[in-house]
Amino acid sequence: MKKKLQILMIHGGMTFKNTKDYLHWLRTRKVSILKRPYWEADLEKKLGKKFEIIRPRMPLQDNAKYRDWKIFFERYLPLLRNNFILIGSSLGGIFLAKYLSEHRLSKKALSAHLVCAPFGGPLPTEDLVGGFRLKANLSLIERNCKNLYLLFSKDDDIVPVSQAEKYRKKLKNARIAIYKNKKGHFTAPTFPEIIKMIKSDIKGL
Repeated sequence: MKKKLQILMIHGGMTFKNTKDYLHWLRTRKVSILKRPYWEADLEKKLGKKFEIIRPRMPLQDNAKYRDWKIFFERYLPLLRNNFILIGSSLGGIFLAKYLSEHRLSKKALSAHLVCAPFGGPLPTEDLVGGFRLKANLSLIERNCKNLYLLFSKDDDIVPVSQAEKYRKKLKNARIAIYKNKKGHFTAPTFPEIIKMIKSDIKGL
């Protein structure tokens, strides 16, 4: 029986300069008992029959450190088969950008989708710290994956769309899409465009 293609999704998170800032955020962040559907779950629902979708919970996502995420991410790499797909959302996007720019993968990814990935801080609502800072040369990202997509939204109030241009200057072959409205920081319940991209990437395999 032919094995499914794999999609490894890295979720977002928060970083803080110090414990004081982190505790203040815990005390003041908005909370709700309402469930809000996100596009990640919709993607899993619509592609789950054809793909093996892997969604690890990264360590301490609300007070993230790149060092910890790197260790945990590398536990999954040996489990990935040929033509796997990477998706990183928000902090998960810059995590993948940093990792793929600093380490050559033993198996080349079919595609990598960096969704609302910050390029650098400070951002409007948080400091991008914890070791997630990108180095100057990002060219290895494009050698680590056959197709590279960077996806942003004009109404994103957390990662400004101006971050897209910073990536554009470093990644000449990346396909950059800027949407008009994804309900802010890509909180839309569906994301049909990324599903279409994934389906396009696997044609001919």
